[in-house]
Amino acid sequence: MTVGQICLALIVPITWGLGITMAKIGMEQFSPLLIMSFRFALAGLLLVWFTKPPWGYMRQIFFVALIGSTLQYGLTYTGIKHLDVSTAAILVQLEAPILSLLGAIILKEKVGWRRALGMSIAFFGVFVIVGEPRLENNLESVALVLSGASVWAVAQIMVSKLKALSGLTILAWVALMGSPQMLLASLVFEQGQWQSIASADLGDWSVVLYLAIVMTALGYSVWFHLLRVCEVSAVSPFLMLLPITTIISGVLILDEQVTLYMAIGGLMVLVGVCSTLIDWRRKKLR
Repeated sequence: MTVGQICLALIVPITWGLGITMAKIGMEQFSPLLIMSFRFALAGLLLVWFTKPPWGYMRQIFFVALIGSTLQYGLTYTGIKHLDVSTAAILVQLEAPILSLLGAIILKEKVGWRRALGMSIAFFGVFVIVGEPRLENNLESVALVLSGASVWAVAQIMVSKLKALSGLTILAWVALMGSPQMLLASLVFEQGQWQSIASADLGDWSVVLYLAIVMTALGYSVWFHLLRVCEVSAVSPFLMLLPITTIISGVLILDEQVTLYMAIGGLMVLVGVCSTLIDWRRKKLR
């Protein structure tokens, strides 16, 4: 990777990590599904001008939006609302080992003993975090975030079948289809939507703008660009910085505390995820 590509790669964990903290702040005013519907409506309207309508794939994209956006973000951010963002960011990292596990089960992909060991370490790290005393009364929120990570992994397998479409096209149209789904789900499962909209101030709406423009439109556009021009194995390790940027922003902005349980469990999760993502095959000398 060039210096320019490395700088671009650093944008991703910084914008996404800070975005989790900003979403936590935003959910003090807006309910989880409501703020996500705003986020993806604006992001979709910004990105759709750079793509062509994926005719022939609308049905598949609708279900990707339903599973990978509406259900996944509903679960994940409802859980994040009642957790420290530092804890949530570490739990979300289980998306990679869960995806590898589902790939082995559904797609019959070969896992290998190193990747299997990495998944085991990551899952054990979660047990260490869950054993933290302050989470005793918050296990439901932990379960929601872990469920969201599992649903995300299922959605990625669905996306993998849309090989004819670019990542930007999928993102734009999933956002456009997911936003009304989230709004409808919010009206069914959440309360006080109009009151929160009417009482929102400039700071609340600036959070929505950050989530839509910076975290989603900019962050994902940079990510998909890097996946096109760089090897996945070179780009994916930068995602390991995401929980670090989230923890830093959580400490600085939300005054959160990093406990020993979180440090030990988080380190185990990151080590396990690294083992899951790294390609261990030796290259033959030419």
